[in-house]
Amino acid sequence: MSTQQELLERSASVCELCGASDNLAAYEVAPSDGTADQCVLLCATCLEQVEDPEKVDANHWRCLNDSMWSQVPAVQVMAFRMLTRLKGEGWPQDLLDMLYLDDATRSWAEAGLAGQGSEAIKHIDSNGVVLQAGDTVVLIKDLDVKGSSLTAKRGTAVRNIRLVHDNAEHIEGRVEGQQIVILTKFVKKSG
Repeated sequence: MSTQQELLERSASVCELCGASDNLAAYEVAPSDGTADQCVLLCATCLEQVEDPEKVDANHWRCLNDSMWSQVPAVQVMAFRMLTRLKGEGWPQDLLDMLYLDDATRSWAEAGLAGQGSEAIKHIDSNGVVLQAGDTVVLIKDLDVKGSSLTAKRGTAVRNIRLVHDNAEHIEGRVEGQQIVILTKFVKKSG
C-alpha cells in the first residue's frame, strides 16, 4: 500500500489539520524517513500556508483547536509547529499551553522549528526584556495617539498585548477602550 493510500485510510480522506476533503496530498513532516507515520495528509490550503509563511491566514488555523488532540504524532508535530509560528496572535499561545507532547514527539516538533527562523523577530521593551503576547506593559512616557485626540498617559498599564508578528518595534493594545499600536521603546514589561 502506498503512503498516500495509508494516509487516506488513516485520515478517513480528510485533511488531518483542518478537515477539508478536497485536493489532498501527503506532506512529509521533517525530519522524515518518508513513511506514513512521519507524514500527514493536507489540503491545498494548509499545504500552501505551511510551506509559505507569507500566505498564512491565522484564522484558518483555528482548526488546530481540534486537530492538536489527534493521536497521530505527525499531526501533533504539525499542530505544535503552526501554533508556535502563530503565537504572536495571542490565541495560539493558549492552545500551546494545553498541548501535551511526549518527549520524543516534542523533540521531533522542535527539531523542525530550528531552521524556520520562527523566533527571528523578538519584541523587546525599553529595558531589553523580551515581550510575549498577553503580557502587561506600562507606558514610560505620554503618547499622542494618531488619528484621535487621545493622549495615553505615562504609567498607563496596557494589558494582554498582541505582538505585530512582522515588526519587532510594534505591539498592539487597548488604552481607554481604543485599540492602538505602540512602539516597544515606549513601554516596559510589568511584573
